[in-house]
Amino acid sequence: MASRIADSLFAFTGPQHCLPRAPKLASARLSHGVYAVRPIGLLLKGTRRTFLVPAKKRIGCIKAVSVPVAPPSADSAEHREQLADSYGFKQIGQDLPDNVTLKDIMDTLPKEVFEIDDVKAWKSVLISVTSYALGLFMIAKAPWYLLPLAWAWTGTAVTGFFVIGHDCAHKSFSKNKLVEDIVGTLAFLPLVYPYEPWRFKHDRHHAKTNMLVHDTAWQPVPPEEFDSSPVLRKAIIFGYGPIRPWLSIAHWVNWHFNLRKFRPSEVNRVKISLACVFAFMAVGWPLIIYKVGILGWVKFWLMPWLGYHFWMSTFTMVHHTAPHIPFKPADEWNAAQAQLNGTVHCDYPSWIEILCHDINVHIPHHISPRIPSYNLRAAHQSIQENWGKYTNLATWNWRLMKTIMTVCHVYDKEENYIPFDRLAPEESQPITFLKKAMPNYAA
Repeated sequence: MASRIADSLFAFTGPQHCLPRAPKLASARLSHGVYAVRPIGLLLKGTRRTFLVPAKKRIGCIKAVSVPVAPPSADSAEHREQLADSYGFKQIGQDLPDNVTLKDIMDTLPKEVFEIDDVKAWKSVLISVTSYALGLFMIAKAPWYLLPLAWAWTGTAVTGFFVIGHDCAHKSFSKNKLVEDIVGTLAFLPLVYPYEPWRFKHDRHHAKTNMLVHDTAWQPVPPEEFDSSPVLRKAIIFGYGPIRPWLSIAHWVNWHFNLRKFRPSEVNRVKISLACVFAFMAVGWPLIIYKVGILGWVKFWLMPWLGYHFWMSTFTMVHHTAPHIPFKPADEWNAAQAQLNGTVHCDYPSWIEILCHDINVHIPHHISPRIPSYNLRAAHQSIQENWGKYTNLATWNWRLMKTIMTVCHVYDKEENYIPFDRLAPEESQPITFLKKAMPNYAA
């Protein structure tokens, strides 16, 4: 990355200037590869000024010499380390060689990581049901000032239901397809998420990960869309800025309830899922309101649902969004690069990992969606042993979130992303606010 160098420590009025000869030199580092050199013993610091003390004997000449310092190359370890620190990553991976295929990577995985274990699968269901029930109990009993903690727990717990349905959609929950369809549909109901429509669209995400236009998750904003109208531009700036951790709500509405977005062969299964969701809303919501009132519906259902969407948005954008991770047009897209180089492994606090069934151990999931969630860590370990230098690794932190929310905006072929405030500074007050208000902690 470019470094900004401080003003020169010495100003010279001609090509060479006589100074007392110094017996030795000391250097002070300004930035990577840039040093300022000063004579030792000749500069005496007073309370307010620096005085040059003339030497009594030998006089020598020091010439002003400009030594160019080359910045680290774009593919160097030093450059990647600088980027990682700037973006909030632990590691930014090397580019994967063009001749490596997705099958090459899959072939290095142990066979046992693909095996379905019914006991472990149903254990994940027990964890989610128990943690969700505990969350509802906490909401019922917590005083008002502890409700945000109860909502955070319950929203995270119900995210675990989504992960179970996610495994069912990828045929990694059970060897029985009917069981998977039933469990997946039921797991999605508390989220009022139609299972089959989501499954069809999510399959496309895996087949076209980080492919421009075709990927169904977190596309960069097309420049022509950003420039289409002032009203839409303002909405996009807010959507990809301050409300980005909940923008999955818009995705949920836009992608899953419109029958025209599905192939004729998919429509019947989509209708069944929509009927289940509408039945839950027609029966479940009135029952909640009957028991605890409208405010109770907000308290017990809506707030945990918003908590779920915070994680839904956050997980999915962290998985594939960073300034150095490109979206490629179809003719330049490479499956192995997109799935290994274009996917981020991110560690979260242990309680989140447990309640969400390790969904953020995400690189192996994109190498093969058939790996059950309880085998993702073993698969990740194998990938690190064989392909670790190509992987992107992070621990969830505010600097990472700040980078995504204030930088990763409009698509650009050369830079990957251009921030809103560079293209439309007068309209990007929400981004300016985030830059000032969001913490920059990376630990």
